[in-house]
Amino acid sequence: MNRVGRQLSRFLEKPLSHLPPFDAVDPALLQGCLRPGDVLLVEGNSRISLAIKYLTQSTWSHAALYVGDALRGVRTGYPAGALIEADLRRGVIAAPIAKYATFNTRICRPVGLSAEDSRALIDFMVGSLGKQYDLRHVFDLMRYLLPQPPVPVRWRRRMLAMGSGDPTRAICSTLIAQAFQSVRYPILPEITSVFVREAGGSEVMIRELQHIRHYSLFTPRDFDVSPYFQIVKPTIERKFNYKSLSWAETGADPGPPPGAAENTGDDGRIE
Repeated sequence: MNRVGRQLSRFLEKPLSHLPPFDAVDPALLQGCLRPGDVLLVEGNSRISLAIKYLTQSTWSHAALYVGDALRGVRTGYPAGALIEADLRRGVIAAPIAKYATFNTRICRPVGLSAEDSRALIDFMVGSLGKQYDLRHVFDLMRYLLPQPPVPVRWRRRMLAMGSGDPTRAICSTLIAQAFQSVRYPILPEITSVFVREAGGSEVMIRELQHIRHYSLFTPRDFDVSPYFQIVKPTIERKFNYKSLSWAETGADPGPPPGAAENTGDDGRIE
C-alpha cells in the first residue's frame, strides 16, 4: 500500500499545465521583501492543487514559511534564505525561493509578532525538517483524483481534514498552523461572546473569547483572509511609481499573444 500511495502521490503532483502567471515576482525582489516568519502562499498547477483550490474556493493551494538564514550552519546542503514546506512525497523539506519563480505568490506577514515568538516559530519549523508522511492511506489520497468532487460547500473544508491525517498534513498548511498555534498567534480563531444580564433584563456583551481551531482545518486561504496577517506586495514595497511605466500607444494593435498559433487566410491576412 505504501508503494501504491507513492505512485499515486507522484500522479497527483504532476503539473496539469503551465500557464504564464499573472504576477510572478523575481526571486531576488521576493527575497528582499520577505522576513523570517512570513507565510508565502503559492498558486500551484498540479492535479492536487486544482482539487485544493476547488475545495477551499481560493486561488492558493500551497503555503510555505520563510525562515531566512536560520538553516545556515544548522545542517549542510540547506539554502540560505530558505522556505520550509510540507511536500506530499518528500515530507517536510527546505526549498529555495527560486523554486516558485514562475508561480503566482502572496506574502502574508504576522503583525506584531515578538522577536521571541518569531524565533520559537522558526525553531518549530526547523525541528520538523525530515518528517515523513505515511502514504499507505491510499483512500485518503484518492479524494484528490476528482478535481471537482460533488461536495456541498459547507463540507469541503471538512473533506480536506478527513481520514488518517498524514496525507492531509502533507498537502495543507496544517504544519504552519501548528507552528503559529505553538506561540498562540491567531490565524482564524473561533470567537464566542460572553454576555451578562443587566437589572432591566437586557444582555450586554462584556468580552469575546477566542478558541483555537484544530490545525487540520486550516488551509492556505486562511492566511490570506486572516485579519491578523498583513498582505505584502513586493512591487509596492520597492516604491512603485505608476508614472515610470511604459504604455503601448492608444489604439495600437497589440498583435497575437505570445505563442498563439497564427492561421493565414486565402487573402494573406492573419486570422
